[in-house]
Amino acid sequence: MEKIFYEYPAGSPAKARALTGVVGSGDLEVLLEPHTAGLTTIAVNTSVDGMGQVWAALLTRIFAMSSLPAAKIEINDFGATPGVVRMRIEQAFEELQFASTK
Repeated sequence: MEKIFYEYPAGSPAKARALTGVVGSGDLEVLLEPHTAGLTTIAVNTSVDGMGQVWAALLTRIFAMSSLPAAKIEINDFGATPGVVRMRIEQAFEELQFASTK
């Protein structure tokens, strides 16, 4: 089990919390909650050791060049592919859009 931490610049705080996915064979869950304006923190708990560079490259593509809301994100991974990781993160931010319209 490996724990990895990242920080990225962000916009205004997220307006709500979101949960996507499940921890299970080949999948992951993303827990998202509002965080301090201007900062997104990500904690990755993964069952696959030695993948820090892959996580860094993937998360940098998602967060470094976008203006997503500031959030505290926890990712619990059980061997998901990069495509699934990106999809679950995008789903979490999409849920925020629906939460803010309620």
